[in-house]
Amino acid sequence: MAAGEGMTLTAGEIASAMEGRLVSGAADGRIDAFSIDTRTLAAGDLFLAIRGTRFDGHAFVRAALAKGASGAVVADPAAAGELDLAPAPVLILVDETTLALQRLARYVRRASGASVVAITGSAGKTTTKELTAQLLAMRYRVMRNPGNLNNHIGLPLSLLELRHRPEVAVMELGMSAAGEVRTLVGIAEPDVRVWTNVAPVHVEFFESLDAVAEAKAEIFDGATTETTLVANAADPRIVARLDRFPGRVVTFAVAQEADVVAGDVRDLGLEGSEARVRTPAGSVQIRTRLLGRGNLANVVAAMAVALQFGLPLDRLARGVEGFGPPAHRGEVLRLSRGVTLVDDSYNSNPTALERALEVVRAETRAGRRVAVLGEMLELGRAAVGLHRQCGRAAAAAGLDALVTIGGDPARALGEAAVAAGLSASAVAHCADSLEAGDLVAQLVRPGDVVLVKGSRGVRTDRVVERLKAEFA
Repeated sequence: MAAGEGMTLTAGEIASAMEGRLVSGAADGRIDAFSIDTRTLAAGDLFLAIRGTRFDGHAFVRAALAKGASGAVVADPAAAGELDLAPAPVLILVDETTLALQRLARYVRRASGASVVAITGSAGKTTTKELTAQLLAMRYRVMRNPGNLNNHIGLPLSLLELRHRPEVAVMELGMSAAGEVRTLVGIAEPDVRVWTNVAPVHVEFFESLDAVAEAKAEIFDGATTETTLVANAADPRIVARLDRFPGRVVTFAVAQEADVVAGDVRDLGLEGSEARVRTPAGSVQIRTRLLGRGNLANVVAAMAVALQFGLPLDRLARGVEGFGPPAHRGEVLRLSRGVTLVDDSYNSNPTALERALEVVRAETRAGRRVAVLGEMLELGRAAVGLHRQCGRAAAAAGLDALVTIGGDPARALGEAAVAAGLSASAVAHCADSLEAGDLVAQLVRPGDVVLVKGSRGVRTDRVVERLKAEFA
């Protein structure tokens, strides 16, 4: 098959890969696309009736076929027996549809011949994924899992795109419980694995940060002596586990010893940073628009991966300079009347929030420093304590105004900021982001720098949209 030529899948082949049974339809019928959602399904798609927490796809099989689906994958024999449409659609009966999807994804991954890079960690996964993919795309045909399709359903759906024959796939692996990374690694079978860090994220579901680290260490599962791990040398919980990895280890860090290290760092505030990156292949000066030392670590991690694929340092430096942050992940927006908005509203955790506050603190050209901070979710019993810790960091950042959003933990953040020296008159609390948007629109003055950050469930992106409208 010629390089880049797509992979053809037949109904019989898919049934076999899923360990299922073709109940109806032609075994040699070609399947070109897949869907799990009738709202976005296109004519010709094979519909997979996934059972989720809120919906059971089996209830939508008939609607999918009426919309033009070529067939369906079901686990309920009743759903198969009730269909009497003509001509007979492709119908594949499996033991469990999510598991069948995962089996098919692993089959396509193996048949594609692509190299797979998998990235896990508590923070920085998406930025590292996007930059890694952009750097590798300077030499290779690259695909990545879009958006946040990084779980037990989103990852296999993304891997099905390997039938279009990219040379490299860059995959982000998400996790909120032990065992999830193991499942994802078992599907993706990555050649290069990246572990960015361990931080207090999803700790509601774990007893300790060491338990989080153990769950992340599932990135080692199935590795061989031929597998490469790109690991953060600055994270002691990662370093403590590296001797368990059977393959080659390449470390990265900022301002400390590692195989790929960023030194001589010059922080440029809201303009990003500059550094000298030293590697076994030589050294190069880089400049990145990404904000803060945490993002600089993501840059070095992406460069370390690209070096494993033979990209030269000078091209990597150009690629890094041309890369901007993904949407809502540290975007710097210049609004009217001199207002600068740092849109970091996609998500939040204590480590990432403290890093963002450090960037605001280092900005010397601000008229005033304003932070709008949404509650950080999934922190369990540690929530109030971690929010108080971040409140002290907010006070240390020299804020002129602080608005917190959410429940008691967010309120505790503001109280801790006041206890650490921020004026009580400079702190306000709102129950939700709509209320906060109205308040902040009145609060912000010309020349202010405004940081907006919070967990996705708090919807601090609404504050961003309100400010963009107010200072259009």
